[in-house]
Amino acid sequence: MHDIELSEEQVMIRDMARDFARGEIAPHAQAWEKAGWIDDGLVAKMGELGLLGMVVPEEWGGTYVDYVAYALAVEEISAGDGATGALMSIHNSVGCGPVMNYGTDEQKQTWLPDLASGKAIGCFCLTEPQAGSEAHNLRTRAELRDGQWVINGAKQFVSNGKRAKLAIVFAVTDPDLGKRGISAFLVPTDTPGFIVDRTEHKMGIRASDTCAVTLSNCTIAEANLLGERGKGLAIALSNLEGGRIGIAAQALGIARAAFEAALAYSRDRVQFDKPIIEHQSIANMLADMHTRLNAARLLILHAARLRSAGKPCLSEASQAKLFASEMAEKVCSSAMQIHGGYGYLEDYPVERYYRDARITQIYEGSSEIQRMVIARELKHYLV
Repeated sequence: MHDIELSEEQVMIRDMARDFARGEIAPHAQAWEKAGWIDDGLVAKMGELGLLGMVVPEEWGGTYVDYVAYALAVEEISAGDGATGALMSIHNSVGCGPVMNYGTDEQKQTWLPDLASGKAIGCFCLTEPQAGSEAHNLRTRAELRDGQWVINGAKQFVSNGKRAKLAIVFAVTDPDLGKRGISAFLVPTDTPGFIVDRTEHKMGIRASDTCAVTLSNCTIAEANLLGERGKGLAIALSNLEGGRIGIAAQALGIARAAFEAALAYSRDRVQFDKPIIEHQSIANMLADMHTRLNAARLLILHAARLRSAGKPCLSEASQAKLFASEMAEKVCSSAMQIHGGYGYLEDYPVERYYRDARITQIYEGSSEIQRMVIARELKHYLV
C-alpha cells in the first residue's frame, strides 16, 4: 500500500520494524514455534530498538510517537512472526499501558524504564477459568492485612505469563460492591505465591507463552495498589482501545505475510503451461485478498489516529479488530488454497499463518463482543 498520509517519522519506524522482522524474526519463526519460546536475545534486541516501549513517553524511557507508528510496527513484527507480534502488542498495551496511565510517580519510576527497554516484560492477569468475556465476574480476592495485600485466586490465558517480571493482577477487594469492588495491583512475578502452573499448548502462536497462574497467599505492599481502590474494572476496560488496535495490527501482519507468500508462489507455480497467477480464478482470489488487507489497514489507521488525538475510539477500534481478525482467517485460508497440497504442509509457512491468525478473533474481546460494542454505539449514531 502507498504511504498515504504517513509522516516521515512513521515511515521510518515502519521500515525499521520491517527490516528487523525480515532479517531477524521471520527466518527463525518456525524454530521458535517448535521450541515454544521466543529467543531471549531477540526480545532484548526489540527492547533496544524501542519496540517494547512504544506507548511510553521518553521521560519514562519510552519511544512514544503516536498510535499510528505503533500499529505500523506491530503489523511488521507480526508479518515476521505472529507470536512475536503477540508478545509486543500485549506487553505494550496491557503491560506498559496501565502503569503509564494509572501508576503513581513512584510506580512509574520503578517499572516503566525497565518495561520500556524490555528488561522487564509485563503480563495482564484478568481472565479467570470461569470469567472470560464477563470480566467483572472475578473470584480472585485481595485482602488488606497489616499493611499488605494478600491475594488468592486463579488466572487463565495469561500471555507472557512465564516470561513476565511484572503482572498486573485484578482482584476483588470489596465483594459487596459488585463491579465497583474490583481493584488492580502491581505484582512482581518473583513474589512468593505467584505460581505459573503451566504453559498452555495451543493451536497457534505457540512461541508465545500463554499460562495458567495461581496466586496463593501472594503478599505485596499496600503501595502496590494500581490506581484507586475499586477502580480495577475501569482500569482494565480503559486499555481496550489500544489493545484492540494492537491485535488488529497483529492480524493484519499475519494475513499480509500469507498474501505475500501466496503471491510469490502463484508467480512461480506453473500449471497448464503458465504461472497460476495468470489463471483468472487465482488472480481473483489474490485481488480479493489484497483489497481486504488494504481495507483492514485503513480501519486500523483511522482508529489509531483517533487514539493518538485523545479522542474516543472504542467503536472504531472494535470495528478494526473485528474486520481485521475475520479478514485474516479468510486471507490465510485463501493463501493455503493457492498453495494447494503444499499449503497443508509444515514445510510452507502458510500453514502456520493460518493457525496463528485464528486467535485474533478470540482474545482482546471475541468477535461477538466487538459486535456488541459496535451495536451499543449505534444507539447514539446520527443518521
